[in-house]
Amino acid sequence: MIARHPVREAPFPALDRAGFSAAQPDAGTEDVVDIRNIQGNILAGFNKDFQTLLFLRIVHADEFREWLKDLVPFVATTAEVLAFNRLFKEIRSRRKSDSRTVQATWMNLAFSAAGLRKLAPRETTKFKDAAFQQGLRARSVRLGDPTSGEGSRDQWLVGGPANEADVILVFGADDRDDLFAEVARIEDSIFAARTADGRPLRCGVEIIFKQHGAVLPEPLTGHEHFGFLDGVSQPGLRGRISDDVHDVLTLRQNPANPDHGKPGQDLVWPGEFVFGYPGQDPNADTISAKGRDSLAPEGKPVAPPWARDGSYLVFRRLRQDVPSFREFVRKEAQRLGFSAESLAAKIVGRFRSGAPIMRTINHDEPALGGDDCANNDFAFGADTSRHAATRVARKLDDSLCRPAPPSEPDEVGVVCPFAAHIRKTYPRNDTGTLASEIGAVATQTHRLLRRGIPFGAPYPENPPDSFRDTGDRGLLFLAYQTSIEEQYEFVQRAWANEPEFKDRSEQRALRSGHDLIIGQNGRAGEDRRRRFVLPIPGSDGSLRREVLETTAEWVIPTGGGYFFAPSITALGQLARGELK
Repeated sequence: MIARHPVREAPFPALDRAGFSAAQPDAGTEDVVDIRNIQGNILAGFNKDFQTLLFLRIVHADEFREWLKDLVPFVATTAEVLAFNRLFKEIRSRRKSDSRTVQATWMNLAFSAAGLRKLAPRETTKFKDAAFQQGLRARSVRLGDPTSGEGSRDQWLVGGPANEADVILVFGADDRDDLFAEVARIEDSIFAARTADGRPLRCGVEIIFKQHGAVLPEPLTGHEHFGFLDGVSQPGLRGRISDDVHDVLTLRQNPANPDHGKPGQDLVWPGEFVFGYPGQDPNADTISAKGRDSLAPEGKPVAPPWARDGSYLVFRRLRQDVPSFREFVRKEAQRLGFSAESLAAKIVGRFRSGAPIMRTINHDEPALGGDDCANNDFAFGADTSRHAATRVARKLDDSLCRPAPPSEPDEVGVVCPFAAHIRKTYPRNDTGTLASEIGAVATQTHRLLRRGIPFGAPYPENPPDSFRDTGDRGLLFLAYQTSIEEQYEFVQRAWANEPEFKDRSEQRALRSGHDLIIGQNGRAGEDRRRRFVLPIPGSDGSLRREVLETTAEWVIPTGGGYFFAPSITALGQLARGELK
């Protein structure tokens, strides 16, 4: 049996119409999302300083179902996580500092297709996403991963030929000791569970891998190992969390545009991330248009009915080669007459603080980088939305962001190169990315809800001679979506890896190159050379294009898997054997 600990989390707050602010306008046309049935890391995000991933293999399905019955009550819901996150932010806002007044420990889980087939083989065939059915290992080469040496699937620590996981458990906590205690409790239920009369209790699973992650210490807190602020550009979510028309899932804090959460944060229909809700309409004129139910976006089911309130989870263990990245930037900056700081910002699209080069071209502005009302407020193309010219009449209060001047467009990639990481992975209102029909509206159908966290100790800025480096640091990439093929794989293959990022027919002279951060050149055989086109304007108005070239890879896959995170209801059905 799984031991039960006292409940420490805050209850879901009572709904009070009088408490709603200007950031919660009438959203009566948006669906109510069943936040008590959706796992908490999907829509709310754990947002914890410490995480552990536990990977399991099912060895006896019936025994596993009995163990799962005890586990389901401990799976955190979006209602619980959202309530906690809002309470935490309210306390931090009032006290003007982080506080340990409230803390929580959360757990979610997801199944690979192979794991689901052991529990419900007929139902598993109803998932139509080929990437999910085949698994990440089978799709690795398609994604451009190395086929030999480090990064190749044969050398993965988890997810390779001999160590694919059936189940992933995701734990998150504010306190490291609380996290380890919760993980140990679950491990004890696997290794040393007993019945009431003391007999050993088999659980039907074995642990094949365990990975810890943690937010980096100061001064890198909130940043990834290359030193850049992470998690800035998350999509906002349409939808309500109760019958009250003002009770929105994502606050509408941009007074100039009701289609935003915070400025620059486009609101996306929840069906892009959770099954059973409307997704985006890719053929509409605006991103606000509601599409079909994500369970049957083209009128044909792409997942079984019980997949409602569930989501696909992509996991990748990505090792980061920090010294190699720094050395490349230093040498190329010296060659081109740039500072290393400004060249790195061109490669990423942001300075280390998170300040976007679209708003501060020549130098970092930490105040801008730390301002979440401004650090994501920009577009790459000319803003032709229906709200661009006029400000929506909403009375400003403390829940709304203060308006800022619009950023200048950069349609030829002079300020932010086409191959910059943030432009490759989220082109915003760029047009002609691969094809003329890919623009601001269609781009929203390729978004991801990212829930990653770093692992490993930071690499020192100036390592002493005595420093001995294991090199084992990087990112535990986690992302939720309702189509692995059209979301995660599309972003990786069609954008990050594609050297002709702009429409080949219309923008051939504006070739971009690869995303040097996560892009891979899997089409070149053993020569995995990657190129980055850097436009440099001259004082006479001319424009020359320098090509940065490297064979080094700074982000190397060392594990991963494709999973499905069922709803709380579906977890109960799987545990009871009601799905076959």
